Amino acid sequence: MCRMSALAATALTLSLVALPALARAPKAPPAAAAAASAAPEGARRASAEERGLAGRLDPLARAAFWGREADLDPRDGEAGVGLSQALRAMGKYEDAAEAAKRVLVTDAKNIEALLEVARAQVGRGQGFYAIEPARQAQALAPRDWRAPSLLGIAYEQASRPEEALAAHRLAAGLAPENPAVLCNLALFYASHGDAREAETLLRAAAAKPGATMAVRQNLALVLGLQGRFDEAERLVRQDLPPEAVANNMAFLRAAAPGPAGPPRSWDAVRTAQ
Repeated sequence: MCRMSALAATALTLSLVALPALARAPKAPPAAAAAASAAPEGARRASAEERGLAGRLDPLARAAFWGREADLDPRDGEAGVGLSQALRAMGKYEDAAEAAKRVLVTDAKNIEALLEVARAQVGRGQGFYAIEPARQAQALAPRDWRAPSLLGIAYEQASRPEEALAAHRLAAGLAPENPAVLCNLALFYASHGDAREAETLLRAAAAKPGATMAVRQNLALVLGLQGRFDEAERLVRQDLPPEAVANNMAFLRAAAPGPAGPPRSWDAVRTAQ
């Protein structure tokens, strides 16, 4: 998934209030909901069908479902990873990392658990601690783009830009059609003042099948930083209601330079927050 930078999340007001449709989780499938609420004592493990349906639950219900499964069998790697993912979706990054680490106690080469540890550390802004698990995952699956893409973000958070760029480029080489990979590389360039390269990559990402709202809104932000408000507004309107559009465009116009000034950098706008 293409990360929405902290700046973009603020600038573009991607809140649950602005996007009520995203705030409402799908109605819990009866079988998975029943399994999630069952008492662990004497209970059976969920069936493959129930586990498949669990993905449609909201994060809190998913955490209950996978927590129950992990309690039934602490060696169940799928349950531990599922619990970690649900906790991370709730913003409980430390708990998410611990859940994934418990999987690694009995299965040190579980790639999904290693990636979850890295994601949780990145989520809490502690990219330095994501580097080692992401490296381990990369060594186990060198053709998987997810590990180098995570490494790129982790290196950025650890203030190691050269390694970050190399990791993002590796991920893009492994998955050149993946919009999330292109988006993350673009955000690296945006954060280092290269708005043109960021725009090129974000336009390419936005044109790919599966491009998300985050891709378009990051593109809108990069365009706004260059003073191209009409284009930015057209993109913002694709995903946000009118009141959010007005707020976001007011922010972009306030953040952009005057006619005689150079384009503002990503970091300069962050400092102005």
